[in-house]
Amino acid sequence: MKRKGVAALLMMLLCSSGIVKAQEFLEISVQSGKPGAEIRPEMWGVFFEDINFAADGGIYAELVKNRSFEFELPMTGWRAASRQNGNGRMVPNFYSPFRQSNPHFMRIYIDPSFGSFAVANEGFRGMGIRKDAQYSLSVSARLSENSDIKMTADLITPSGEVIGKSELTGFSGDWKSHRIAIAASADEQKAQLRITFSGRGSLDIDMVSLFPEDTWKGRRNGLRKDIVQMIADLKPGFVRFPGGCIVEGRNLLNRYQWKTTVGPVEERRMIMNRWNVEIGSRQAPDYYQSFGLGFFEYFLLAEDMGAEPLPILNCGMSCQFNAAEVVPLEELDPYIQDAFDLIEFANGEVTTKWGGLRAEMGHPGKFNLKFLGVGNEQWDEQYIERYKVFEKALKSKYPEIKLVSGSGPYSAGRYFEYGWNELKKLNPDLVDEHYYMPPEWFLKNATRYDNYDRKGIRVFAGEYAAHGKEGTEPESRNTWWSALCEAAFMTGLERNADIVNMASYAPLLAHVDAWQWRPDLIWFDNLTTIGTPNYYVQKFFSNYSGKNVVPVTSGGKNITGQEGIYASSTIDPKAGKLYIKIVNSTDMPRPVTLVLGPLQYAKTATKETLASGNRDAFNSIADPRAIYPSATQVKVAGRKIIDEAGPLSVNVFIIDFKAR
Repeated sequence: MKRKGVAALLMMLLCSSGIVKAQEFLEISVQSGKPGAEIRPEMWGVFFEDINFAADGGIYAELVKNRSFEFELPMTGWRAASRQNGNGRMVPNFYSPFRQSNPHFMRIYIDPSFGSFAVANEGFRGMGIRKDAQYSLSVSARLSENSDIKMTADLITPSGEVIGKSELTGFSGDWKSHRIAIAASADEQKAQLRITFSGRGSLDIDMVSLFPEDTWKGRRNGLRKDIVQMIADLKPGFVRFPGGCIVEGRNLLNRYQWKTTVGPVEERRMIMNRWNVEIGSRQAPDYYQSFGLGFFEYFLLAEDMGAEPLPILNCGMSCQFNAAEVVPLEELDPYIQDAFDLIEFANGEVTTKWGGLRAEMGHPGKFNLKFLGVGNEQWDEQYIERYKVFEKALKSKYPEIKLVSGSGPYSAGRYFEYGWNELKKLNPDLVDEHYYMPPEWFLKNATRYDNYDRKGIRVFAGEYAAHGKEGTEPESRNTWWSALCEAAFMTGLERNADIVNMASYAPLLAHVDAWQWRPDLIWFDNLTTIGTPNYYVQKFFSNYSGKNVVPVTSGGKNITGQEGIYASSTIDPKAGKLYIKIVNSTDMPRPVTLVLGPLQYAKTATKETLASGNRDAFNSIADPRAIYPSATQVKVAGRKIIDEAGPLSVNVFIIDFKAR
């Protein structure tokens, strides 16, 4: 007998004897007639932190690096490009009265009058330019006395080929902003901006800025459209911002201060991004925060996506892994006032100081802020002492605002237990838990919240990601195995939606050429944006969230990893949708019988599946759909579905029923 025949006969004998249990049908009871805990609209959200060049060089569509010459080394990103028939030079200048918060500018000298001088900006690991797209170049400029200079702007390839060109004249002796349009004639991943000055004399320039005209919602000098669309496709219930560790800063001087990120963009004070020096093996000396993406833009982003804004404010402590500075309790008033003023900025009438600024920025309507985080990832007595002060002040003046506290950077242990024990004596609305753990931890912790106090403080699973195997490719740590294990864990979050009110993967974004941390949910380069397997898992849960938890059991027990199977179910009674999520963490297929409960169902349902036979597979810029959802139709026979959960798969059954 041939080997294939022997193998087939052996498999038949094993199956008939019951040894291969994966071939047995698993009967799953879905009690759709018993909707339980409410799933809040903000259950599944996103956490934005300016790490991995997520803001400047990422979602913020500015293409010029160091546009205002405010980096510690003011020539960073710039170089002299060429000289013709004479000499030219650029000299950084300081302390311009034009903008006290942005005092640096560049002075360009040209001599003689028949010569020219060019400078180039390298962008953020290059500039992504798209064929036939329009780009807007703006510059603030001041012409020196007895000077006559014009400016030509070119988009060039690494080899120097011009793929876009425009000219600007009309400079005067006063600082004025000038703008020209440039049309691109080719795609280029690593373009640069070259500016050629010709004539005689000198010209001062500042805020040299290049944006695509096609931005998110068409806003001038706005956000990069393809990245934001990927986030919007998640249908997030909330946007947590601006971090993360940048809220704390390496020291208090380097902390994030929201008031310096609002108002006119040219008046926002730039600082070094703490991730510039945070990771020894991934130094990024050109990583700064221009705050073109500031609190106003974060609020707009949340509003655009129909998500709740969740700002996090410094509580008077710098990062405890770095300088660990703390503000004395008696000196916390300015930090408390920042919180008061932020609420006024978001929710205040236009007649108030900060509500008026919101209106001046183009948004007279309120942002309707409901949540506020106090501190990011602090721990021990120092944090609890300061949180108490914040809570007392905020609950007294703004009792309607829900406060998010935190249990520190660990998922268990002394700091975690101390934080929870102390916070139970106080009145936070949610406690933020973080877990960056191996994939297998997520499998084992699918029942983590089953025994939490149902009458206690609600949980915000604010930062989580499975950290497993990694390779040389930037995207390689976002393996299919990590995503599948997260999916198993998320069935536990969903099943316990009465305890876990909010959850978000972290970090959200990473540039393949400029990352400091991985894994990350969405990867991008200068022209392309891709979702990881983890992204599509998040999308399964956020797009098919339902309104109430539905009990889903086998043998009368929750399905929490027995024989490698995990499951949860939700229902949207008004829309007439039943969602069943099944995760198979084994290498064998598992036939299932879904018993749906007493509703009137459509005759067919949709099954979306995410699967790969290779645990170490991942999506990349080169192969963005190596792991990608597929949809099939399945029969609904009365109140049953007979189907299969394939090996190493995440499955969502979307079942229509007659709405009440």
